[in-house]
Amino acid sequence: MALVEYADAAPEVRVVFDDIKATRGVADVNNFWKALAVHPPTLKRTWESLKQVMAPGALDPLTKEMLYLAASAAAGCAYCTASHTAAARAKGMTDAMHGELLAVLGMAAETNRLAEALRVPIDQGL
Repeated sequence: MALVEYADAAPEVRVVFDDIKATRGVADVNNFWKALAVHPPTLKRTWESLKQVMAPGALDPLTKEMLYLAASAAAGCAYCTASHTAAARAKGMTDAMHGELLAVLGMAAETNRLAEALRVPIDQGL
């Protein structure tokens, strides 16, 4: 997989990289963005969407990161799980919170499999 480094990036990629760095307060973008930069329209679209979804709203930033972490772990994406674990920790996720998140994720996976295997009908009123 090719990674586009800032020094080698096209001007439209540098604009997105600069926005990522400024928004996140980091010196460099991570490898996910460098990989997406091989197709500048996808890089820009993905960054704009992510920036909008993860912006402050009804859910606080830590909750959003923990949801992203749970979805990434459930999907089996090691890269996203590592990235959003780090982001959640930076926003205040403690070891205890991480442990509970993993416990809920594991329990949901187990009960989801059981409900599907048993073909449990959905209760009226749910």
